[in-house]
Amino acid sequence: MKTILIIGAGKSSKVLLDYLLEEAYSKRRFIILADNDLAEAFNKLEGHPNGEAVRLDVQDVTLRRTLISKSDVVISMLPAFLHPLVAEDCLELGKHFFSASYESSQMKEMSSAIKEKDLLFLNECGLDPGIDHMSAMQIIDREKETGGKIELFKSYCGGLLSPESERDNPWRYKFTWNPRNVVLAGHGVSRFIRNGRYKFIPYHMLFRRTDLIQFDDVGDFDGYANRDSLSYRAVYGLEDIPTIIRGTLRRAGFCRSWDVLVQLGLTDDSFSMSLPRDFTKRMFVNAFLPYDMMFGVEEKLKRILPWVDDEIMSKLEWLGLFDEEALPLFEGSPATILQQILEDKWRMKKEDKDMVVMQHQFLVKYYHGKEKSIHSSLVVKGENNVYTAMAKTVGLPLAAAVDLFLDGKIKFRGLCLPTLKEIYLPVLDVLESKGIRFVEKEKLL
Repeated sequence: MKTILIIGAGKSSKVLLDYLLEEAYSKRRFIILADNDLAEAFNKLEGHPNGEAVRLDVQDVTLRRTLISKSDVVISMLPAFLHPLVAEDCLELGKHFFSASYESSQMKEMSSAIKEKDLLFLNECGLDPGIDHMSAMQIIDREKETGGKIELFKSYCGGLLSPESERDNPWRYKFTWNPRNVVLAGHGVSRFIRNGRYKFIPYHMLFRRTDLIQFDDVGDFDGYANRDSLSYRAVYGLEDIPTIIRGTLRRAGFCRSWDVLVQLGLTDDSFSMSLPRDFTKRMFVNAFLPYDMMFGVEEKLKRILPWVDDEIMSKLEWLGLFDEEALPLFEGSPATILQQILEDKWRMKKEDKDMVVMQHQFLVKYYHGKEKSIHSSLVVKGENNVYTAMAKTVGLPLAAAVDLFLDGKIKFRGLCLPTLKEIYLPVLDVLESKGIRFVEKEKLL
């Protein structure tokens, strides 16, 4: 019997767990679900005879290594910064490692040792990163095999609200994943290449330079550039491509309004504030505006940001930023305090459903001079607050990869991403069988 250890019983783990438990008995597999919250892990297993819940503080080295030593495959569903702890144990104890998170520099340093021990360490096998890699490589490899040269590749992804859950919210947005990551999204400098020219967007300009991304069934979105698109030329085997951009999606109009918070400095995480206990939300915003006895907060905001219109103002008002209501937090960075304000307004209700949208855009040239565009689009809607679109698109590809590996259908060893045909083809087949499929549109130019 093979033992699978899953460390972390967070939101995406239920879909992952259900898939692996479905055939656990017939495939002679046992799953240990370890989490700091034993009750949460126990509830997710739902009494399955091929599963066991264990309380684990990941900093407990002895118990962590004991659980890993008892396992054949380890899946880390922990926050990304904790993956190296688990990965180092797996390497030392000779266990295969899987995660949905970005391949870190620490992981890359283990590459030679992983190969020497004949282990598979597969990262970036979730949504973004994950499904984005696999679906893009399927098209890239296919077009190369038919003599095409990829001249342009744009890829956008977003975790948003399903249309029926947007109606009570002028932003058409709520937190469907880590709120802190949303508030800090885009910090740094975005870098990409367009028509052979390197382009850089500093954070303070990011939400002003967006692309319109359209989906037939669910409408229009703003696409803004991720921090690093350039490194993906090597990942996708497109080292000489003239245009490559990877980005994030928000509903059309979101970025213009969010940019106000950026320009004011409310998303700044570089310094800490200690505010008087009588500080209100209105006073918080006013603290970032010029001192002027003649004008109120709304007037001062429009004077320093004259492009702010009535639509943007109504969104800011809806968030309660102009209210004489006590702040929910008085200590921390502006971004941390803003996050607390937003969490009240952007909290998912029990009846809300989320949605994941992804679109790849390609321009392909052929040796005979013809060109074509390809738009490949994915829309996944959540079923409820457990089987969310985010949980399905993160948990299913990871579960499928582990299942295929244990079935002997993935034979590769070493440190890798799911950009190998041996991995992405069967995983995408599993996803399609679960209703996660891309719709392609081609147009000759």
